[in-house]
Amino acid sequence: MKRLRPIGPDDRLSLVEHLDELRSRLLVCGAALLVAFSLCFWQNHALIQALNRALPSSATAALSGGLSAVPTSAAQLRQGLDEIASNARSLATQPGLSSAARQDVNGIAHGADLAAKGLPMSAPQKVKPVTLGVGESFTTTLIVVGYFSLLFALPLIIYELYAFILPALNQGERRVARPTMIAAPSLFITGALFAYFMVLPPAVHFLQGYNSDQFDILVQAKTYYKFEMFTMIGIGLAFQVPLALLALQRLGVISSRTLIVNWRYAIVLIAVAAAALPGVDPVSMMFEALPLVLLYAASIVLLKIAEYRDSKREALEFQQAGERFDTS
Repeated sequence: MKRLRPIGPDDRLSLVEHLDELRSRLLVCGAALLVAFSLCFWQNHALIQALNRALPSSATAALSGGLSAVPTSAAQLRQGLDEIASNARSLATQPGLSSAARQDVNGIAHGADLAAKGLPMSAPQKVKPVTLGVGESFTTTLIVVGYFSLLFALPLIIYELYAFILPALNQGERRVARPTMIAAPSLFITGALFAYFMVLPPAVHFLQGYNSDQFDILVQAKTYYKFEMFTMIGIGLAFQVPLALLALQRLGVISSRTLIVNWRYAIVLIAVAAAALPGVDPVSMMFEALPLVLLYAASIVLLKIAEYRDSKREALEFQQAGERFDTS
């Protein structure tokens, strides 16, 4: 591999050299995926545990046999029932009680003992999603490892993509593309983290809790993990919107005024994009659409700054051209 960096502004490559450049970029991406896969397979237990974090307590308790979440005061309640049973037995030994009253008090003590024994000893722990079939636990682990490998390697893949496209840009466009090569992976990581911490927990809680009293809820591991990974990857890619709009502005296709005038159409397109992302429930769509709206507003500001710098640079160039004309 001869080239692992963006091609210089004065480089002139033949078709064979362009193909060699593409091969080098693909080898780097393949190596990154291989390293990410090895590391993810080594830590597959931690990754699966991280994905299970979004499961609500009610859903996981249902998996363990239909028990609802146990209140934290279960120990105190058991202690109170034990005291009631003990006091009832002490009362039953008091002289002067009729046989009927003594029998009732003993019944109260027996009922308190039964109620205390019926309480679970501790709150149910998080229960992992179910797998069906002999080898599904292994194949599901491989799927999770593969998704995480792609998730971790995507920032580098995005960087390599920008680095390969860079030679096709002129000098002015490269001044914008170079910061973009750094911003693109950062935006993807930000989007994936936003999906994991802000989108998935409320979305999974809503989906698992909806009409939960009418269903015996079982969470299939493969479907659940695909939903989570596709959501993180999809929102990570959606966070590239400002860079895409900036590229269109540099090509002269749009301007900041275009975004301001057509904001209503943009909201509709964002809603459609949110519906296309994993999760068709209103909670998921709301949490997916909200950052896209904010990114659209940030794109307007970004384009305004770019246009201001362009106008300032053009004015400076015009002034320098006028000075050269005067001196000649």
